[in-house]
Amino acid sequence: MALGNHSTITKFLLLGLSANPYIQALLFVLFLGICLLTIMGNLMLLLVIRADSCLHTPMYFFLSHLFFVDFCFSSVIVPKMLENFLSQRKTISVEGCLAQVFFVFVTARTETCLLSGMAYDHYAAICRPLLYGQIMGKQLYKHLVWGSWGLGFLDALINVLLAVNMVFCEAKIIHHYSCEMPSLLPLSCSDISRNLIALLCSTLLYGLGTFLLVFLSYTLIISTILSISSTSGRSEAFTCSAHLTAVILYYGSALLRHLMPNSVSPIELIFSVQYTVLTPMLNPLIYSLKNKEVKGERSLRDSSDLPQLHKGQARWNRPAFTEGRREPGAPESSVQVTPQPRGACACSALYAAPKALQ
Repeated sequence: MALGNHSTITKFLLLGLSANPYIQALLFVLFLGICLLTIMGNLMLLLVIRADSCLHTPMYFFLSHLFFVDFCFSSVIVPKMLENFLSQRKTISVEGCLAQVFFVFVTARTETCLLSGMAYDHYAAICRPLLYGQIMGKQLYKHLVWGSWGLGFLDALINVLLAVNMVFCEAKIIHHYSCEMPSLLPLSCSDISRNLIALLCSTLLYGLGTFLLVFLSYTLIISTILSISSTSGRSEAFTCSAHLTAVILYYGSALLRHLMPNSVSPIELIFSVQYTVLTPMLNPLIYSLKNKEVKGERSLRDSSDLPQLHKGQARWNRPAFTEGRREPGAPESSVQVTPQPRGACACSALYAAPKALQ
């Protein structure tokens, strides 16, 4: 049955971040700048990955979709926020609100799945470097990415279809700057038990479930890195800090936002701004600053600290990695290594030869 036949109201009122017009003007300038930086940063890195054939690898395939999701995330939330900063009537239609809820679900759930898939990619590169090409085959990483999108759309469809049947009577004020399901449910005067169950299950599955996968992957990664005897080898092997930073920023704020009671508190708005507005802006900056290949530095080709890959052979130029493994005067040992896809993960080649020499 159509939504209009159930509802006695047709619009919601978004209170936003502040009612003070001067603060709203400052917030408009601030969030406009954040929006422009988010769009330019994500689109620029998408073009870089698309144009550079050296970046056509599993990790950058994940990153390209992550940047596209962040671009969509910002496009769903920020334009309406900017409009309300300058508007006297800060309203949104019920249909528009549900549409925003749908796309928030799609982008948020897809991002959690992508981050867990990237964690598995880093695990395979560090803990199983010699088998990386077999583990992260072309079909697998593409299935992980498109599966992330599919799960995101499925979760959004289930929650929004249940929300369409809700009846909104008198309460129409949303104490938020956007339409999110936790803020929308208290406005209903009909039974929302099924909506609460669906929201709780999706939060546990897509939030805590994917977080546990990320946590397990990094537990194994850290355990593997600590097994490297060389201190310099440990520091050089852990080059996946960009992904770990993105995980902490996104999961920390998103889980706290959806698991805490809907109290209409400032801290709740801060968590929402963090994962819906700031994280999409920060992700391109984090990955470009911490990733040498994005910055144009081909670490697997130029650095004298890494193994020189040639015809399936790895030969270490730094004596620190081979010290104590051959007698003085003996010819330098060579280790047969399965060539890894360039750019799969910078830590893959760093860890392959020391592990093989043990």
